[in-house]
Amino acid sequence: MMLDLFLSAFVTLFVVIDPPGCAPIYAGLTAGANHRQATSMAARACVIAALILLLFALFGEQLLGALHIELNAFRIAGGIMLFLIALDMVFEKRTQRREERAEKVREDHVEDVSVFPMAMPMIAGPGSIATIMLLMARAQGTEATLVILAAMLAVLVLTFVSLAASGPLMRMLGSRVEAVITRLLGVLLAALAAQYVIDGVKAVLRS
Repeated sequence: MMLDLFLSAFVTLFVVIDPPGCAPIYAGLTAGANHRQATSMAARACVIAALILLLFALFGEQLLGALHIELNAFRIAGGIMLFLIALDMVFEKRTQRREERAEKVREDHVEDVSVFPMAMPMIAGPGSIATIMLLMARAQGTEATLVILAAMLAVLVLTFVSLAASGPLMRMLGSRVEAVITRLLGVLLAALAAQYVIDGVKAVLRS
């Protein structure tokens, strides 16, 4: 049961955060940095993203309550948002926008890219924030909550590995393989997003 929950949360967060998709952008942003500097920025970006996601994971539901937003409404809205992200991944528009953000950072001569654009919005963006809140809303009990947080941590560790090894990784995979992986993940995310919407609509109809 808990293993299924972990795998479900891990796959969903992995697809949304998309470590393979972040790697080529990060490699371009840190082209002028040495390996130690690039690794340090990758670690800093993942730690900051983890803190942002943890904040929304633990207190996101209270925030919704303060804004008088029902959880089912958030499920439906979050599912639609994730579906739009999935469409962008399938048609490679998400990668294009990430590259445009990266190019803007380069033009502004910002050396440290760990906070912007890596930590936010590339890792802890609207999609991953919505996802962690949706996953936490489905968690029943402390054990389930810890399992989801463990899945989030595992994805962020993989993201760090992907960013730290982005240079050699991109030379090994190539842009075509990366594009295929992104599109496959997009199709999977579309199905997961549709399930969130279905769950939300079902809950509304039952109530």
